[in-house]
Amino acid sequence: MSQENTLITIVGATAIGKTALSIKLAQHFNCDIISCDSRQFYKEMAIGTAVPDTNELAAAPHHFIQNRSIFEDYSVGQFEKDALAKLEELFTKNPIQIMVGGSGLYVDAVLKGLDDFPDVDSQIRIDLTSELENKGIEHLQQQLKELDEETYNTIAIDNPHRLIRALEICIGTGKTYASFKNKPKMPRNFQSIKIGLKADREIMYDRINRRVDIMIENGLIEEAQQLHQYKELNALQTVGYRELFEYFDRSFTKEFAIEEIKKNSRRFAKRQGTWFRKDSEIIWFDFQEDVKNIITTIENKL
Repeated sequence: MSQENTLITIVGATAIGKTALSIKLAQHFNCDIISCDSRQFYKEMAIGTAVPDTNELAAAPHHFIQNRSIFEDYSVGQFEKDALAKLEELFTKNPIQIMVGGSGLYVDAVLKGLDDFPDVDSQIRIDLTSELENKGIEHLQQQLKELDEETYNTIAIDNPHRLIRALEICIGTGKTYASFKNKPKMPRNFQSIKIGLKADREIMYDRINRRVDIMIENGLIEEAQQLHQYKELNALQTVGYRELFEYFDRSFTKEFAIEEIKKNSRRFAKRQGTWFRKDSEIIWFDFQEDVKNIITTIENKL
């Protein structure tokens, strides 16, 4: 087996089984797991982000799980630096390491590096924030669809921060946000093997719906209630919390909020699928594939 540094990256939609597979692989290769799920960084958001449970965390060493607070600004650029530094350290112990997560932008930041965007007039962001407050998020979503449909189809358009970021580049440069992406980046000192998990849409949606029900049973409403006063923070602009904040603000009934969480989680999974399907390097497996077959595929690539 080659001793070249290798990062095995597991991707796929929410609730597909990435955590379980990553632990089995980490135990087989006797290595650590880097989480690149942008929602699981925050220690105040345990239930709604489906962080690995105590037994899962004990089954293999994990990094970047609940290591930040929602009160800290933590960008994808900072994560890229932190993750590369941690990998540098881990590769000295074992040339094989694992990364897992459904946040495509964060996966790409570690594997390829971030895209370089030009500076634009700060007034554009101020104007867009005002439009968000006065006209609602759908107005900005429609604007992005007209200016840059490619980005509209791939980013988390329910996240106002991401939406405004894409729009300010479109407006400030007169070019699409997508046109600044995928330029040559700094080479990495490791090779990458990408494993994707997939399921038929009906199965995937059923798994998402059941996961939301379990989160509610496990206390998601109570967790969100404690965070309600901080609902403007960027970390909380996420599925599972936003809908419950609407319930607390009396805009939604509890039943409707739960259905919205399920619907928006399904939409999120669809966007994850769109993002990852563009990557021809991903080796796809059914989510029920025998882990031995996945290990054999990986070992043949090492």
